[in-house]
Amino acid sequence: MIKVKNLTKFYGDHKAVDDLTFSIKDGTVCGFLGPNGAGKSTTMNIMTGCLSATSGTVSISGYDIFEEPVKAKKTIGFLPEQPPLYMEETPREYLRFVAEAKKIPREEVRSEVERVMEETQIQEVGDRLIKNLSKGYKQRVGIAQTLLGNPEVIILDEPTVGLDPIQVVEIRDLIKSLGKKHTVILSSHILSEVQNMCDEILIISKGKLIAYDTAENLEKMMVPKTTIEVLTDAEEEESREVISGIDGIEGAEYEPAENGLTKIRIETTPEEEFGIRKVLSLRLAKIERTVLKMDIVKANLEEIFLELTNPEDTEKDQLSGDISWAEIAAKAREQEKDSFETDTGLETIFEADEEKEEEENRNDSSI
Repeated sequence: MIKVKNLTKFYGDHKAVDDLTFSIKDGTVCGFLGPNGAGKSTTMNIMTGCLSATSGTVSISGYDIFEEPVKAKKTIGFLPEQPPLYMEETPREYLRFVAEAKKIPREEVRSEVERVMEETQIQEVGDRLIKNLSKGYKQRVGIAQTLLGNPEVIILDEPTVGLDPIQVVEIRDLIKSLGKKHTVILSSHILSEVQNMCDEILIISKGKLIAYDTAENLEKMMVPKTTIEVLTDAEEEESREVISGIDGIEGAEYEPAENGLTKIRIETTPEEEFGIRKVLSLRLAKIERTVLKMDIVKANLEEIFLELTNPEDTEKDQLSGDISWAEIAAKAREQEKDSFETDTGLETIFEADEEKEEEENRNDSSI
């Protein structure tokens, strides 16, 4: 099991992770979602021991990542957003090196390398230089190295980036199969992908945990209302008259469709939905109008994600001066330099040195 408690991370004055607390059960495939800059990669790097935390604790398979880092890391396979590959090696050579670094017994290295190559389907490029492989194959090699040693926990940061559609399907199937014998955490911006692969979904925004549940429960929690979409050959005025007076309708929108048809969107509740559909069909038939289509529209994960993360606020933050990590680091270095110069009177020293050099040059000229 993975337990994260009160995890916080500052970069200077910027709080990248804000008091995160959650736990993930063994054998779970958990999707990690959030807009750019939400703190996903920072959290993953802390969980794997690649980055320190300002405060909080992380426990992996019973080991504290900060107190017992060696034991904890032995239970983790990690693929960062940029796979840590050696471009001048072949996948086989690279995986052999990683296996030795993970201290897999020498007599098992060869069979272990072959096993993960087969799982990720990279045997055919196993003896080509990694620098000559497509991005999709490079990603597969990165996933292969996470599987070496059969770790209990696998953490994948954007695992399907750069893959073609066939490879994406293969990797999705691989991740699903991994969930049967590993605890898997993966981040992705492809919401349908997470919805299809993951047992549970964890959403963060601006470093804070804002939702953690199954996709089905998130839909129920966030979207209590139901939308009925109707396509009919009734004109708008006729549609309005038909709908007028039907109990349970909380709102309706009308818009023209192709071939003189009318599209109607009716807002109601799950309890009223069936009765409304029945009455509406009968009323349209009574005036000799046809229902060509009638659908119940459920919110998808993308709509839930947008509602939870409030993209309008995020956009305002970016416009008001949100800066990158590189800019934060550069600013911190500049402030440190300014502070150092002020504290030591460095500017005065530089001015004295310049005056001394000018005087020496004048003396040399006079000689």
